[in-house]
Amino acid sequence: MSGVKHWLTPDWPAPANVCAATTLRSGGAYTNLNLALHVGDDAKQVKKNRQLIKKWLNLPGEPFWLDQVHGNRAVQAANALLQQADASYTAQSGVVCAVMTADCLPLLVCTADGRQVAAIHAGWRGLLAGVIGNTLAAMKIPLFKKVGIDGDFLVWLGPAIGPERFEVGVEVRTAFLEKSAAFSLAFKPQSNGQWLADIYQLARIELAMLGIDKIYGGNFCTVTDYERFYSYRRDKETGRMATLIWRT
Repeated sequence: MSGVKHWLTPDWPAPANVCAATTLRSGGAYTNLNLALHVGDDAKQVKKNRQLIKKWLNLPGEPFWLDQVHGNRAVQAANALLQQADASYTAQSGVVCAVMTADCLPLLVCTADGRQVAAIHAGWRGLLAGVIGNTLAAMKIPLFKKVGIDGDFLVWLGPAIGPERFEVGVEVRTAFLEKSAAFSLAFKPQSNGQWLADIYQLARIELAMLGIDKIYGGNFCTVTDYERFYSYRRDKETGRMATLIWRT
């Protein structure tokens, strides 16, 4: 495709056989490049947008779309019926894992040998419920550390709401601190009694507790970067970007 690219390519040292991208809001057939069928957009146009990204990214097949519910279930990606989950993984070449977001955190995971990949949708509820750990465990890496899962994983943190825009109530902070005091580093008090939460830091802390230290990305803000990203918190009625990963 010539001209402006309508996606981001993750900046991480993934193996050469691992391909990944996050779509932007620009360049689509209608109402920009919305890829979600559940947000009130015209279904025909959404499907056309999905075909556009398949062509632009030279995808080996239709992405494995999920019915995301802010939970912690991870499923094996396959060309099957829509599944209710917030993460998918695969060890098969040519299978595209995908999650959709518009403020929540998309994470991409691959093993250093390029044999396994995964895509995770992580809002604060999913992070709290352990969606990252469940996904890594489901990938069945054979060795385990005392602190968690032992596998030479690489993780990329995609576009999400930034740390200066994610205001939450005290109950959210309390829930994370009940899980681990380490999460206190991800919250900053506000004068109105609310807290600013750093969703990237929450993910990094969770990954560290799982023994993962090869973490990249995490320097975006979907709310403030209107030109590139959809944001539910900013716009309420809005489309969704897709974050995709597959292996050749």
